[in-house]
Amino acid sequence: MQIQERVSLKEWTFWKIGGLADYFCLPTTIEEVQNALSWAGERGLPVTVLGGGTNVLISDAGIAGLVIAMRGLRGTTVEERMGRIYVVALAGTPKSELTKIFLSRRLQPALFLCGLPGDVGGGVVMNAGVTEIVKPREFVDLVDWVEFCDGREVARRSREELQWKYRHSSGWHGVIVKAGLSWSLTPDPDLPAKVKAATKSRLERQPLELPSCGSTFKNPTGAKAGALIDQAGLKGYKIGGAMISPKHANFIVNVGGASAADVGAIINHIRQVVKAKFAVDLETEVRFLGRT
Repeated sequence: MQIQERVSLKEWTFWKIGGLADYFCLPTTIEEVQNALSWAGERGLPVTVLGGGTNVLISDAGIAGLVIAMRGLRGTTVEERMGRIYVVALAGTPKSELTKIFLSRRLQPALFLCGLPGDVGGGVVMNAGVTEIVKPREFVDLVDWVEFCDGREVARRSREELQWKYRHSSGWHGVIVKAGLSWSLTPDPDLPAKVKAATKSRLERQPLELPSCGSTFKNPTGAKAGALIDQAGLKGYKIGGAMISPKHANFIVNVGGASAADVGAIINHIRQVVKAKFAVDLETEVRFLGRT
C-alpha cells in the first residue's frame, strides 16, 4: 500500500469539493488499515477516515495528517441457513452491492437500501436511514455485529453492545472495517416492482444529476427539514457555485466550481432564516472535515 502526499480530495466526495490531504492511502485489506493507523501513530499524525464520500464537507484548506479512504476495502460473503440470509461486508463495500444481494432474493432490505448512497462503513457510522415507512428503515435494523480496529487490535461488538440513535452510532472506536448483517428469508414477489417505483420516485424528487451530499440537514422532531427550507422561500438560493436545489430544498448542489466556503455560507444562511421564521434549530447530517 502506497502512502501519497498532497492528494486532492475533490474526486473522493460526492460534492466534488475539498482541498488536499497531507497524506493519503487506499487500503484494500484490514491488515493495510492496521498498518496505516500504525504508520500515522508512529509519526504523531491525526487520522481522518473517508468512506464513500457522502455526507461530508471537506475544507478548502484540506485535511491535516493521514486520510484513509475506505473505497478499496470492499467485498461480501453470503450464507443462507435456518431461514435467514447472513451477509458479511467489508466497510468500503457500496450499499448498492447489498441492494443487489437482497433484491436477487426479493427481500425487503433491498427497498430500504436502493436509495442510499455511500458504503457499508458509513451506513453503520451514521445509522443511515430513510424517511419512508419501511422495514428495515435504519442500518440498526440489519446489523448483527461490527468489527473495528485502532492500529493495535481488531475487535468486534454486537448490535446490542453498540448505541444507536437517529443518524448516529457509538460504542466502537478507531476505524470500522467489517459488518455482519442478516434478514429473514421471506421473499416478497412484488419487491422488484416496489424497488423500481421507489427508485423512479427518488429520481423525480431529488437532484441526483448534480453533485451533492444528499440530505444536508436532519429532520427535526415533528417536521421535515426540506419542507421548512422550502416554506422559508430558499429554493434556488445561491452563493458562488453552490445552490439550494429547486427540486429538493434539503439538497445543496454544486452547480460548478463550488467551494466548501460557498456551501458553509449557505448552510449558515439556512439555519438563520429557518430559526427566525419557525424557531427551529436545524442540525446538519453533514460532517465537516479538515482545517478550519
